[in-house]
Amino acid sequence: MEPRQGAQAIRRALAVLRILAAGREDGVPLAEVVRTTGLTRPTVHRIVHVLIEEGIVERHERTGRYAIGNQVPELALARPRPSRLLVAANPSLRRASAEIGDTLFLTVRTGNDTLCVDRRIGVYPIQVLSIEVGARRPLGVSSAGVAILAAMPAQDARKIVAANEKRFESYRTDVATVMGEITAARRLGYGMREIGLVQGTKSISTWIKTPDGRPAAAMTVSAVRTRLGPRREQEVVEILLREARIIEQAIGG
Repeated sequence: MEPRQGAQAIRRALAVLRILAAGREDGVPLAEVVRTTGLTRPTVHRIVHVLIEEGIVERHERTGRYAIGNQVPELALARPRPSRLLVAANPSLRRASAEIGDTLFLTVRTGNDTLCVDRRIGVYPIQVLSIEVGARRPLGVSSAGVAILAAMPAQDARKIVAANEKRFESYRTDVATVMGEITAARRLGYGMREIGLVQGTKSISTWIKTPDGRPAAAMTVSAVRTRLGPRREQEVVEILLREARIIEQAIGG
C-alpha cells in the first residue's frame, strides 16, 4: 500500500506544478489550484508547503499567489541541448514564416498540456502575439491543442478532454465544444479556430507526429481574421502541411 500512496503523492505534486507552470511569473491563487486539480484545500496546501521548502515553488508576498521557484530552471540546466524536434523544426519555421508573413508558433504536447516552445514573428505590420514561448495551456483550448488531440486515437483524446474539464472553465470553453472542434479538425485534416485566443484573430494548426505515429507537436499560424479568408486559408494550410511532413521526415530519419 505504501508504494502506491507514494506514487499518488508524487502525481498530485506534479499536477500542482503543472497548474502553477501555466500561471508563469504571475503565479496562481491557491483557490484556483484547488479547483483545477480537484484536490482538497488542505491537500494542496500541504503539497505547496513542501514544494516551497524544497525551492520548487515560491509564494509572492504581495499577491499571495504561488509560482514555479528558482530550483526548476536550475534543474533544467542539466539538459541544455535542444530537443531533436526543435532542431528539425527550425528550418521549417524559418521558411514558413517568410512565406506566410504572420506569427508562427511551435507547440509541443507535455502530458495533458500544450507548451509553446518557439515563436516566429512575420513581416506583416499587424502581428498576433497571443502566446509567448513557455506558455502552457490545457490540451483543447487552442487550435494547436485541438490539432494534437485530433491526431490521436479517439479514445485517448476523450480521456484527456475529460481530465481537463475543470481547467476549461478558465478559458471559457467546455467538453462539448472541444470535442466538436476535434471532430471538425479530423474532417479537415488540420485544426482551425475561427476566433483565436485573442478577439478578432483566427488560428490554423497542423499536427506533427513522431515516427511511432503519436502526435507530439503542432505548428500554428495566428493572424487577424481579415488575413485568413477562404482562399488564403488553403494556401496557409498547404504550407503548414508541407513543413509538418518535412519535420516528421527529419525526426524519423
